[in-house]
Parts: sequence; structure tokens; C-alpha cells
Amino acid sequence: MRDVDGPMVEHEVHVEADPALVWELVTDIELPARFSPELQRVRWLDGADRPSLGARFEGHNHNQVLGEWCTVSHVVELDVPRVFAWAVVDPDGRYGENAADPQAPMATWRFDLVPEVGGARLRHAVRLGPARSGLHLAIDRMPEQEEAIVRHRLADLRTGIQDTLHGIKALAEQPR
Repeated sequence: MRDVDGPMVEHEVHVEADPALVWELVTDIELPARFSPELQRVRWLDGADRPSLGARFEGHNHNQVLGEWCTVSHVVELDVPRVFAWAVVDPDGRYGENAADPQAPMATWRFDLVPEVGGARLRHAVRLGPARSGLHLAIDRMPEQEEAIVRHRLADLRTGIQDTLHGIKALAEQPR
């Protein structure tokens, strides 16, 4: 897979808990930082304190290869209590021009929640691009290795997604 293909990774779990509780957890933007190997901290911007269409939040990330970087995310889809999606942009233009446009983000993340017997099916996914990101720095240096670089990045993201989902599942299924 190449970068221009809009590479995507997703994972899902069944959570044995009230879907309302699961929704509460997935819309807590600070929660993934507890489980993600990359996301370090998050905070709402512009006085927001919960998801709403257009609301923004800042994320601080760290990766051994990419170093540290800051992003701004825009809530682009919100269908309570089923879909929470946000577009991630590069507010500093670190990776290229016009990098702060949520219509052409570095990545789009989402949670999809579907009520099921005994709980809910929770899916977490990310689609990379179309804007430049840290992935492009590696591809620029080694264009002949693009497919391997994209595969490696997707594997890292898959690990983070799985860790986040399993963390949410564990929290939601704790005895109350």
C-alpha cells in the first residue's frame, strides 16, 4: 500500500457494558492518552469541554522515530451515541503547506459504537492523509521503501488502536 491510497487501519472489540457508558468513555478525549504508546496528552481548545461539531482539541505526541509533535483536531462527525470522528491537522506547518485544513487532514480518526446483545461493538479506526505528516518525512528520504514505511506505520497505529480499545473495554467492564 502506498501513501496516495489513503491507508487505513481499524480494530474492533465487543464491550460487555451499557453502550451509554462506552460512549461516555470514547468521547473523553483525554482517555486514549492513558493507553496509547504515542499520544501523550490532550486538551480542549476554544473553551470547549466536550465533543461538538467543529470543536477543537490539541494533542501532544511522541514517537521514537518521529520525535515530539503537536496536532490540532477538529470534530468532523458526531452522531450521539454512535459516531465520534475528528480530523487531525498540523497547526505549525511542520510537514508542509496548507497543513491546518480539516478538509484535507493528516489523518482522520473515529470511533463507531453499535449496541449489541450484552453490550456494544466498538470500532476504532484511522485513515491517513491526504495532507503530509511525519510519514512523509521517511518516504521523502527513502522513496523506494514507501510501501514498507507505510506498512510499518500502520502496524504502529494498529498497536495503539488495539491498546486503546482494550483499555476502554477494561474500564467499561469493571464492576461498578
